[in-house]
Amino acid sequence: MNRQCVTLITLGVDDLTAARAFYARLGWREHAESQPGIAFFQMHGQALALFGRADLAKDQGRAGAALGTGAVTLAQNFATEAEVDAAYAAALAAGATALKRPEKVFWGGYSGYWADPDGHVWEVAMNPFWPLADDGSLTLPEPK
Repeated sequence: MNRQCVTLITLGVDDLTAARAFYARLGWREHAESQPGIAFFQMHGQALALFGRADLAKDQGRAGAALGTGAVTLAQNFATEAEVDAAYAAALAAGATALKRPEKVFWGGYSGYWADPDGHVWEVAMNPFWPLADDGSLTLPEPK
């Protein structure tokens, strides 16, 4: 059976020590399952991993391949525009690169983008059509 889920997101990074420090400055806590060559962060129902880019390419069976970034966007949704602004400011303070300041967008929400030190793009957004659970998790609404 092919379930419609993602359980682990792995980001290839150039400098694992620097990437660990960046996500720590964001307030993310490494999980005890982390090892010298890989860092794990528990999220709602899934995990994020940071893995050296060259080691990730080797693990994929593509040793020496140049793994890129930017074609995928990770997103965090928030309940209010103020929370979006606070998350965006916190990312910049932690060392992220500003891509697009949060603003009202054409689809009726509020969103902005930043990139981590390895170029992985994150969106911070408030979507008034997608209510969040108390724990911050998202379940897409049923069609009307």
